[in-house]
Amino acid sequence: MTTVYPAIDLKDGKAVRLNKGDMNTAIIYSHHPEELAKEFDKMKASWLHIVDLDGAFAGKPQNIEVIKKIISSTNLKVQVGGGIRDEKTIQSYIDIGVSRVILGSIALKDPKFVKDMAKKYPIVVGIDAIDGVVAVQGWAELSSMRAVDLAKMFADAGVEAIICTDIAKDGMLCGINTQFTKDIALASGIDTIASGGVKDINDIITVLQQQDISGVIVGKAYYEKTLDLALAFKMTREELRS
Repeated sequence: MTTVYPAIDLKDGKAVRLNKGDMNTAIIYSHHPEELAKEFDKMKASWLHIVDLDGAFAGKPQNIEVIKKIISSTNLKVQVGGGIRDEKTIQSYIDIGVSRVILGSIALKDPKFVKDMAKKYPIVVGIDAIDGVVAVQGWAELSSMRAVDLAKMFADAGVEAIICTDIAKDGMLCGINTQFTKDIALASGIDTIASGGVKDINDIITVLQQQDISGVIVGKAYYEKTLDLALAFKMTREELRS
């Protein structure tokens, strides 16, 4: 089954969207992110994808109270990423009801830590790339590691999923990079979620047609009303029944 993950990116307690990860492009879509989450819940979403943008740059959680409010006010399963660097932080998120924790920059810097955590907690690896090369620290730094090579490192490590973001497409409403996502899936053998570029229902249809892609994250397309998110959820439920 393909899962559609609506996304809430948090900055200063508000729901925002960026273009290509640039904090200077932040557009505020809601001062009350929990109300957005309730809307997704009403649409019968199963998961919510949350990124603590402040945390990604600070290296430690900055919006945990907002996330607690979202979890307590909805039935959504929540996966959270942004600035998670140690086991104490992972445990603190699990303690407030987070279903999966996303490890991004630390996956490149300390893959052994990620593998160790995957044995104890529900871990997702976030791989963000520009032209196939991994970017870290809230996308502020470009590494020398190829995304597919990083993905290979977590094969058979017990990681629940990989989220791969083509930064050049993120927030640009220009269509997802299906080939990049499939390359990550084939390299790792892990459920792989596409992120970046979703524009409309055609992108959801494209994902549904790809056996190697297990999910897709939807952000700006919902906020800018170029995608009927309720229809996207309906299509994935029909896929499950067929």
